[in-house]
Amino acid sequence: MPKGSPELTEARREEIINACEKLYQTMSFKEITIKEIGNATSFTRTSIYNYFQTKEEIFLALLKREYELWIASLQETMERVDTLTKDGFADMLARSLEERAQLLKIMSMNHYDMETGSRPEHLAAFKVAYGESIRTVMACLNKFFPDMAVSEKQDFIYTFFPFMFGIYPYTYVTEKQRTAMDEAGVNYVFMSIYEIVYNCVRGLLRD
Repeated sequence: MPKGSPELTEARREEIINACEKLYQTMSFKEITIKEIGNATSFTRTSIYNYFQTKEEIFLALLKREYELWIASLQETMERVDTLTKDGFADMLARSLEERAQLLKIMSMNHYDMETGSRPEHLAAFKVAYGESIRTVMACLNKFFPDMAVSEKQDFIYTFFPFMFGIYPYTYVTEKQRTAMDEAGVNYVFMSIYEIVYNCVRGLLRD
């Protein structure tokens, strides 16, 4: 760990993560390198290794931040809203993820690479945020559906969280993919993040 105040350390970590995030808007995970990230920061490329040893650790930190932002959004809703119908809950959860397209993109495309390419302490820090996201969704279910059976809530969690990994590929497609679908004669209906999440959640909250 580099010498300096905790504030400076955190500021430089955030600058590295922000640089990675900016590059990811126009480049793929494979195209982005430590060198590219270093060129987008205000300090030398070699200084990055004081904070992250691999680009996978940087992406994992970015994913951790995305989970934390999603958690904050759900917690804000719980503090602000007293009751939600099943339709209202599906709408709330769908909108919360519609605002976090980057969360869905990273987790669907690079999750395995990030975890295997990160040191244990970075992986553990990420798992804290991931675990908190599960607890927060469960807290939402407990608040808005107090009469829902524990087993039904658990089924919701065990279905919804794996489902999240497939949201982005179903909602963002390239022209090459569209052309391939057409040529293959696949009758595929493309949906938005909101639509696919809403339909899934509403289906899980059966009447």
